[in-house]
Amino acid sequence: MRLLKAYLDLCRVSNLPTVWTNVLAAGLLATGQFMPASFLLMAVALSCFYLAGMSLNDLCDSEHDRQHRPGRPIPSGRVSKRGALSLTLTLFIIGLLLLGIAPNSAGVAAGLLLALAIVAYDFRHKGNPFSVLIMAFCRFLVFVVTALALTGHVHAWVFVAAGIQYFYVVLISLVARRENSRPAPFPFPVIPAMLAGISLLDGLVLAAVISPAWLAAGVAGALLTWAGQRFVRGD
Repeated sequence: MRLLKAYLDLCRVSNLPTVWTNVLAAGLLATGQFMPASFLLMAVALSCFYLAGMSLNDLCDSEHDRQHRPGRPIPSGRVSKRGALSLTLTLFIIGLLLLGIAPNSAGVAAGLLLALAIVAYDFRHKGNPFSVLIMAFCRFLVFVVTALALTGHVHAWVFVAAGIQYFYVVLISLVARRENSRPAPFPFPVIPAMLAGISLLDGLVLAAVISPAWLAAGVAGALLTWAGQRFVRGD
């Protein structure tokens, strides 16, 4: 159980509901209908990419975390570097394989671009003032990958929803940098709350474009993310 908790921490699993609502929004905006099997396929595939990215992030930051965040899974010894690397590669491969059985093969090429963007961010984000743009681009690509894998093209509303999330993720990153530069964290858990807001934004877009009933999905995703932060912090 302790090892499982360490890997859950490594991959920041509490943030997964934000990926699921991104996929839901992209799928609905791309196709105009909810298809449970397609949603499940894409949600699992994009979750694999997200988890792989978080694992690789900690792997790349292991020496920095050893000095500044020694409680993280790798510097604390709860997860080995080899274990993190194996998990990262496995998750990327599974994610690409799942995209390979999606309705349209264009999703695989987009998935490869997403994987490259994730790797680029993880290897070059420290000391890079533009890294927030790469991180936001990764989130943007979640929408693009979903739409292409399901339909072979990206509807204008998908771009709108992805763009909203792009700028919101940039905002989260800038606020996180501000918090890290302070001598003490914000008195309120601002970043976990903003992370939960990713799902809420998806719900608001779906409510405006598809049906007000879909706001409930965004609220549910936000509540799941917020609740998960109590057990596994996503920042």
